[in-house]
Amino acid sequence: MENTEEVTYDAGPSLAEPQAETPRSRGPTLTETEFADLPIPAPIQRGLDDLGFARCTPIQSKTLPYSLQGRDVAGQAQTGTGKTAAFLITIFKELLETDRSHATAPRAVVVAPTRELALQIAKDADNVGKHCHFRTVAVFGGMDWEKQAKVLEGKVDLVVGTPGRMMDYMRRKMLDLQHVQVAVIDEADRMFDMGFVDDIRYILQNCARDRQTLLFSATLSYDVMTLANRYLRDVVEIKVDPERVAAETVEQTLFHVAERDKLPLLLAILEKYKPKRALIFVNTKRAGEWLDFKLYHNGWEAQLMSGDVAQKKRMKLVEDFRAGDIEVLVATDVAARGLHVDDVDLVVNYDIPTDAEDYVHRIGRTGRAGQSGRAITLADEGLVEYLPAVEKYLGNKIPAEFASPDMFIEDLSPSFAATMRLQAKHGAKKRPVRRRN
Repeated sequence: MENTEEVTYDAGPSLAEPQAETPRSRGPTLTETEFADLPIPAPIQRGLDDLGFARCTPIQSKTLPYSLQGRDVAGQAQTGTGKTAAFLITIFKELLETDRSHATAPRAVVVAPTRELALQIAKDADNVGKHCHFRTVAVFGGMDWEKQAKVLEGKVDLVVGTPGRMMDYMRRKMLDLQHVQVAVIDEADRMFDMGFVDDIRYILQNCARDRQTLLFSATLSYDVMTLANRYLRDVVEIKVDPERVAAETVEQTLFHVAERDKLPLLLAILEKYKPKRALIFVNTKRAGEWLDFKLYHNGWEAQLMSGDVAQKKRMKLVEDFRAGDIEVLVATDVAARGLHVDDVDLVVNYDIPTDAEDYVHRIGRTGRAGQSGRAITLADEGLVEYLPAVEKYLGNKIPAEFASPDMFIEDLSPSFAATMRLQAKHGAKKRPVRRRN
């Protein structure tokens, strides 16, 4: 990288006209820049109009003027800020205005760290590019290898995938990235966390040399910028609200509570706010199984999503959660990133995360795209030791409230351990009738 420009932008208050207020929404945080003011081709603009997108978010307003000119960009922005639309618009403009150099090989590639995020990006591509008529293919682990291989057959315009599955197809000569015009690395910091950096290097090294490259990350750390310096050219470095770690649209609350009282308090919180969609985060699969069982038997339509849940079932859980068929999704940090579901009313950290950065990613599942959200953390005696690191990372204290005795709701569920023993003995799988009306 020879030249680097840095653009830092503080979004400040919303410049958009206030939209209709709802209990969950204060209107999107947008800039005065309209998509119609940018050199966006008509088919893409029609897709944006269909989605109701008129004004740009801060990351879009600062990225698009450069990326639409073909510049490489390293962008820092938190989850839910609209960066996916920014790089999809850039990709589709390039594809609309240039000719194919190969009959079937992909012309653009997006690499994402998780299956859920890859699937969501592909879905967003279908929506933004609705009138462009490009073929988008998603490839990721956890699904039938042969079936996904077949989707790569024939003409492909955009491939979205996770590093491991993409590299597998590349090494078998089933995925050729030598004709890629735009390459995107999304959530680059997460790639480092998950040990994918060598995979990313391999993928970029096997893309066309004259491509445009866009990199997005929650933090532009030394490691991320080292990667950018190696693979991006004449890069523009964009930081949107670099000092603002957690979205201001999320109302955060902390309760100090004994471990034995966490479930009764959680039941009271759910009963108070009656969320249409709530995400409850735990640190381990075992804790998730216990909490899923307890919530279900206290009358909440709850399900568990953890790392060892089969991919097809995980996809079904996300769709059911999005459709409102699941009220409460109990999740380990496998869902902290890449799970994009609109209108999540409430996020609860049933367990304080052991990694401070995970706290931000968890609460980022609510308050997305400027909507107001609520995040509540339960700090028990066993995990409170991780709270100082979380607050140091945030740069401020989480507002704490006192849980009075009348705030607890009695747990009406049967014993988890006893029920599991009975099921193991008799092979019963069906859950007993729930008690909540």
